[in-house]
Amino acid sequence: MNAQRNTNTDRTMKRILTLTLLSLASAFALRADPQAGHKILVNKSKDGLAIHGFDAVSYFTDGRPVKGDARITSQHDGALYHFASQEHRALFESDPAKYAPAYGGFCGYAASIGKVRPANPLVWSIVDGQLVLQHTKGAAELWEKDVAGNKAKADRLWPRLIEVKAGKKDPIDGLFGKSALSDLN
Repeated sequence: MNAQRNTNTDRTMKRILTLTLLSLASAFALRADPQAGHKILVNKSKDGLAIHGFDAVSYFTDGRPVKGDARITSQHDGALYHFASQEHRALFESDPAKYAPAYGGFCGYAASIGKVRPANPLVWSIVDGQLVLQHTKGAAELWEKDVAGNKAKADRLWPRLIEVKAGKKDPIDGLFGKSALSDLN
């Protein structure tokens, strides 16, 4: 009985460790891609996958995140997007700016306070026709306290964050650190 319990505990611990390592690998694999003098900052995995493989169009059409199919893909701003259907891919390709997440797929609330933080594709909202992802439920709650004001601040600060963070190996700000934008410190 104890041997069985230890085996189950070992398996559980291995799963937790594997999920933690995958999350950390994803966070450290964020990339900033300069293209023809145009700086971009996109949250993507080491393999270039955006939104952890969720279908960007599904947030709009299905009202919820749906995992995409790795065989149905499209590229945008140096990131690979997966889609649940050919129709979703066609919609995305017809207007990627409409469907790609705001703030490069990073946390909307963090952008509103001059920071770059990863985002959880399961914590989201549609604001002014844009998909806005958040890092945590706590960030979403802070965002919701003043959606219009936070969105206006994020929209104003995001181009400056791109200027400061694009091209950096690790553009992520610490949770408790100051903004990279010196005039906000």
